[in-house]
Amino acid sequence: MKQLGDPLEKYFHFYRPDDIRLQGTRVGIEHILKEYIHNGKSPEEIESLFSTVSLEQIYATILYYLRNQEAVGKYFHQWLDYCRQAQEEHDQNPPPAVLRLLKLKEEQKAAQVVNNVY
Repeated sequence: MKQLGDPLEKYFHFYRPDDIRLQGTRVGIEHILKEYIHNGKSPEEIESLFSTVSLEQIYATILYYLRNQEAVGKYFHQWLDYCRQAQEEHDQNPPPAVLRLLKLKEEQKAAQVVNNVY
């Protein structure tokens, strides 16, 4: 995916093949691309969502994607698959704190029903 000598490289930090972030931030390119590709947001709208990312970095990310659609598209879809899988695992096996909150919510709902009856 990384092209030697590509002037866009200065906008990114390539930690690993599955972890490309905008230089000087903790924001992965997948978050910018999600807003652009899936949510149809303009670069200016995306800028308002990320306080640590400049409009120039957003345009660089989009241009990098457009120049490397096959490789970056694969990177992006692997990230989406990972997120879906992680969400499914979380839903099937919620952490103890989530289970306690769900139980508390059900108890509150039951108490409200009892209060509405009387």
